[in-house]
Amino acid sequence: MSHTPHELAEDFPDKVDLIHDLKIKDAHFARLFDEYHEVNGAVHRAETDIEPTDDFHLNEMRRKRMHLKDEIARILRSTVA
Repeated sequence: MSHTPHELAEDFPDKVDLIHDLKIKDAHFARLFDEYHEVNGAVHRAETDIEPTDDFHLNEMRRKRMHLKDEIARILRSTVA
């Protein structure tokens, strides 16, 4: 399996335990995490031409990924471990 960039554990290495806890305890966070993981994988597959797409769709997926990551980061910042 190839390496997928922008994994949350790599982007928030100091928050790995918190991410794990929130995935278990917070249904909203778990949904955001799963959606981010799905979109991130789709972006990676499009960027590596495994599943080619047009530029408009790729940019839309990138925007969605950015929005999800911003929301996840907000939750991580506001949550006391």
